[in-house]
Amino acid sequence: MTGSAGILVVAAQRELRRALFDTFERDGHFIVHSARDATHAGILLEGRAPLALIVVVFDGDGRDAAAGLGGLRQLPACADAPLIAVLDDAAMLKPTVLPAGVADWLYASQIEHELLARWQRVQKALLAGMTPGALPASGEGDYRFAFDEVDSEWLVIDAARGRILEYSAAVARHSGLGDHELRGRPLQDVLAFAEVSAEQVLAEGARHWYLCRRRSVRGADTGEASARAVRHAGRDAVALMFRSDRAGVRAEVALGLLARMFGSGSGDEGIAEAARLLYEEMGLDYVAVWSARQDEGGAPVQVVQFWRGDEQLWPGPHMQSSLRLVLSGQAMMHQADAARLAPMDPLLEQLGLAGFAGWPLQDERRTVLGALLVGTRQPLPSLAIVQPVLRCAASRFAHALELRHTREQGRAEGLLDALTGLPNRLLFNDRLDTVIREANRTGESFALLFVDLDRFKTINDTLGHAVGDQVLLTTTQRLRGSVRASDTVARYAGDEFVVILRHILKSEDVLRIAEKIVQVMGAPLRIDDGTELQVTASIGVSFFPDDAPDAETLLKHADEAMYAAKSLGRNNYQIFEGSAQQSQQQNLALKSGLRHAEHKGELRVFYQPQVDAKSEDIVGMEALVRWEHPELGFIGPGFFIPLAEETGLIVSIGEWVLRTACRHAQEWERRFGLRLRLGVNLSAVQLMQPNLLEVVASALDDSGLEAGLLEMEVTESISIKEAPNLVENLQGLHRLGCRIAIDDFGTGAASLDYLRKLPADRIKIDQSFVKNIGVDPDDEAIVRATIEMAHRLKRGVVAEGVETEQHIQFLSANHCDELQGFLFCRPLPQPAFEKLLQERQSLLAGITGTAA
Repeated sequence: MTGSAGILVVAAQRELRRALFDTFERDGHFIVHSARDATHAGILLEGRAPLALIVVVFDGDGRDAAAGLGGLRQLPACADAPLIAVLDDAAMLKPTVLPAGVADWLYASQIEHELLARWQRVQKALLAGMTPGALPASGEGDYRFAFDEVDSEWLVIDAARGRILEYSAAVARHSGLGDHELRGRPLQDVLAFAEVSAEQVLAEGARHWYLCRRRSVRGADTGEASARAVRHAGRDAVALMFRSDRAGVRAEVALGLLARMFGSGSGDEGIAEAARLLYEEMGLDYVAVWSARQDEGGAPVQVVQFWRGDEQLWPGPHMQSSLRLVLSGQAMMHQADAARLAPMDPLLEQLGLAGFAGWPLQDERRTVLGALLVGTRQPLPSLAIVQPVLRCAASRFAHALELRHTREQGRAEGLLDALTGLPNRLLFNDRLDTVIREANRTGESFALLFVDLDRFKTINDTLGHAVGDQVLLTTTQRLRGSVRASDTVARYAGDEFVVILRHILKSEDVLRIAEKIVQVMGAPLRIDDGTELQVTASIGVSFFPDDAPDAETLLKHADEAMYAAKSLGRNNYQIFEGSAQQSQQQNLALKSGLRHAEHKGELRVFYQPQVDAKSEDIVGMEALVRWEHPELGFIGPGFFIPLAEETGLIVSIGEWVLRTACRHAQEWERRFGLRLRLGVNLSAVQLMQPNLLEVVASALDDSGLEAGLLEMEVTESISIKEAPNLVENLQGLHRLGCRIAIDDFGTGAASLDYLRKLPADRIKIDQSFVKNIGVDPDDEAIVRATIEMAHRLKRGVVAEGVETEQHIQFLSANHCDELQGFLFCRPLPQPAFEKLLQERQSLLAGITGTAA
């Protein structure tokens, strides 16, 4: 029987079907047919010769498997072919009964490494003269296939006597027992099952996972073991495979470890807790975190250390060559050969480490803040798991050290509260102003919470200031634990705290957090002498920009709402509710002001450059409108654009912005000849205007700007269905020669629909995803996938909100075309942007002159 007769793979899941197909095709000797089910297979195999092999993925129960196999066996090409079953990995968690006629089986996760070996085993049996129906049942032949993973721990047990017949090297290493101690030893001396007896496991021989503890040189490791019936030297046996719960062995456990590490507290206590988790769950013998800022000099300081051994007289940091190397910015990874470093490093010689790794702790500017050192007496576990875990752990510790340093600086500068370590009123006011400026630029909404402790003065007066300080510290911990890392908690004064909740999509999210704080604050508080106190809080909530466009008014409204909560009995939250008449008057006043803003010269067009990701040279600019109110100062688009859309003023304002920006862009093109692309936003109302094409064509004609230099930006939140002229208008703009960009890409539900239906030349990845690069792996995956998808569809990509070097490195590594953000330049008024272009021209002229 040869491979040329053909192989059939049957799997409902496309990923598994592809994995099977690719595995056989890589071997190069097979004609492979890939089918979804028996019906699909019948169509593919009509008129084909008998197959050499069938591989079927079983993901249901035994009856489903039997029915599916029966349908295949009715096909002439499949009637006599041997069959290998692939069990979905979920089958590990429950007993799976395979139908008769299965020659061999494996789990889906073993396809790449085991499938061909299993096929060779079946072929050998056939060449030995066995018919497909007489092949040994699964498990009666070589049992080792299930245990060929690197560092896997397996035992083969005599089914009748319950004693160990054979074992893997990993079992001996982790248990610390030699061959004479393991072979012939009762199973329960090495594995102790939690919910069933060892005798029951051996009797059942079922292929699902049992909770158990494995004897270890460290005492005992928890984990799970699966069992299957095998034959060993002519006798009945059971093969057991053990999977430790240690994070260094299993990727899914490592992910859980990282989640807990990043969820540990702040400060030195948080660093210690994260290091302890790493030490225990990775099965390490040594962990140390060092702090050392090379830019400030001074000796390295050890923040935390764990050692699984006797008390040591530790060599100083200046003697540890490995530490010095890591602090210079170089990572070290020695899975099993750390002993060769011992002559150069007394620490490694003293501890007798076989596995050793060191990772520099760096901030986003690549400044080394410290070092993470880990070691084991045995070789380190799989590098495929260890390296990503250490990289993420180093990021966690680096962030903590940077925060530690910032706090120290803040205390020195008087910006942090001495008792709680929170931003004080001065720093909070500065942050609130920054958040408002950014929200005006991006159109973001956020919420401000004013939190006031109920009857705190009574606690201070009756129990003393020491107890009052304990209450304030506990309040700090509870508030921090109730919000996200991106939010701000500050001590405003006395027993008053303020919280900024960023990136609000729905007001309901804010109310849930406010309710959570009320409940958390109401929990009993135990002070040092064992007395329990009940300390509650009243909370006032105001929203930007709905309740106020400036910091002072926003705080005032949150404060008013807090007093409303107190008047309703305390221990609750209230949302600011201005009188309907007052709100209406404010809206009318702003709408009236907006009607005359254009004629009074209060509107401004700002420009933010877009740069090439490789050269970082300016290639384009986005036009952004600002309203300079005579009393309120600059008002961001997030506040007045909705008013303009509501009143219909957006049409005239949008046309004014377009004409002004085209005029400026043409003047800069005439003076500098840079071929800068000009991006101008179109609102939903403008896109529905039947004369939009005439307006754009007129702006181009009047300014003299080439159509190919104008890019109209359409936000993804505009529904194709709700804007009937959207597609036609954009196609018309394309025919004029203008480019089209989809703005805020990824925030709406219609991303793919937009790319498919609209004539888009470029997409702009929304800044909410870019800001989380280096913070949220999910958002990083979205950015990566968006760039790849756009390039496959021949679209360019601009990333908005680029603010750090880490953002640039990630976006460049993933081939993003252009970048836009504060790291390069904030939005500038027309004179300042023109000066920027002049400086660029002078700089290039100087370089050219020097070269000449």
